[in-house]
Amino acid sequence: MAIGRNLFLLGAALALITTPGLAQTPSSDTAAIGSDAQALDIAKRAIAFRSVAGAGNQTPQLAAYLKSVLVAGGFADSDVTITPVDDTAYLVARWRGSDPSAKPLVVSGHIDVVEAKPADWQRDPFTPVVENGYLYGRGATDMKLDAAVAMTALLRMKHAGFKPRRDIVLEFSGDEETRMKTSALIAEQLKNAELVINIDGGGGRFAEDGKPQFFTWNGAEKTYADFELTVTNPGGHSSAPRPQNAINQLSAALVRIGQYRFTPQLSDVTRTFFREAAKQKTGELAAAMRAFAENPKDEKAIAVLAADPAYVGQIGTTCVSTMVSGGHALNALPQRATANINCRIFPGVKPAEVMATLKQVAAEPALTIRDVSEGSVANDASPMRPDFVAAVTRAVGKAWPGVPVFPSMSAGASDSMWFRYHHVPSYGASPTFIKESDDFSHGLNERTEVRNIAPGIRYYVSLFGDLAK
Repeated sequence: MAIGRNLFLLGAALALITTPGLAQTPSSDTAAIGSDAQALDIAKRAIAFRSVAGAGNQTPQLAAYLKSVLVAGGFADSDVTITPVDDTAYLVARWRGSDPSAKPLVVSGHIDVVEAKPADWQRDPFTPVVENGYLYGRGATDMKLDAAVAMTALLRMKHAGFKPRRDIVLEFSGDEETRMKTSALIAEQLKNAELVINIDGGGGRFAEDGKPQFFTWNGAEKTYADFELTVTNPGGHSSAPRPQNAINQLSAALVRIGQYRFTPQLSDVTRTFFREAAKQKTGELAAAMRAFAENPKDEKAIAVLAADPAYVGQIGTTCVSTMVSGGHALNALPQRATANINCRIFPGVKPAEVMATLKQVAAEPALTIRDVSEGSVANDASPMRPDFVAAVTRAVGKAWPGVPVFPSMSAGASDSMWFRYHHVPSYGASPTFIKESDDFSHGLNERTEVRNIAPGIRYYVSLFGDLAK
């Protein structure tokens, strides 16, 4: 049954590659293998696939197209596998090294994207357009352009005759934006890796005048957690109110939680981040960054950073109310009131500890709390490995000479979480630079400057080459 379904999906995927709608975008066959033009062609073709979870998900078809490009570029057909999972699929391609005993270098990304409604966009989100130096379309930033650039870099290395000592494994998950089921399966399969380069994290910043300012790589990410808070009462007729009211009790608890601040924390990654980021800032914010890096108990520094949405998540665990529901009739006392608290937990802190703190802060005896998180596991920060730090610094220097390089922590979740869960060091290290005003990933009119392609390929060739030796 499963084998038949897999063959059906792959056959359908290969057939859809040549459908008229997708043929409107340039084929990678029109560009030289390993060239900048090929990277743009692959990105445009990838954007044209509507790789969105649910009915009509074209992630399996996109995986089949990418496999065809890799095989045409020199990968053995048997070394590129596509595994269907529910309505999606994931791809794993292996470039075999000369030393079978060496642990592999994993290059990690994803090929699914978040939903995009054409009626809301200025351009159709699944019709790639290059205009005024930008590639437009869903996935232009997150992260089909990066996938294309990384693939092209590997193909360029193959054609240049590079011989890796350790295997290089390129993998693309198929539901990173939703359930992360394929992400977990891939990490389980590759948990013997030496380290992971996650091309869906990190990156550089362009100033609004277009000048590159700095580059950061992600050495850690916060743990995602959802906690359900519930208060129940016997209820009754609304004409006979009682002192205990489930909605009132829950509301008071939520206010107390909203006013609570978790103890600020530092790690090697965030301490270095604040020290280096302070050099890019001025005034009160720069002073607060320097002070916090030296003393995470500095109240003045904490107040400045906590007031800035861009940095409040960098100084410790945060929890916020995201959903609330209560009552069962307009003329009845509520029998139940529930709320969801979403937390982004500092690396090294266990979700159970946070849940216990929320229960204590709520200070409501009738309240129960349970962890309802899905698709998330706790993970610690990756070590600041000298070999990786040296390799990524050297690679950025080749792509964007003179640009400062320093680590950062991601407040969001990525596939790195699953590798770190298996104690495999994972680093977000995309070479894509973007202006703050151009950051539309997950939003409308997503776009990325195409001038990222040439330096991005140089960066990946250097990084992959150094770490695969």
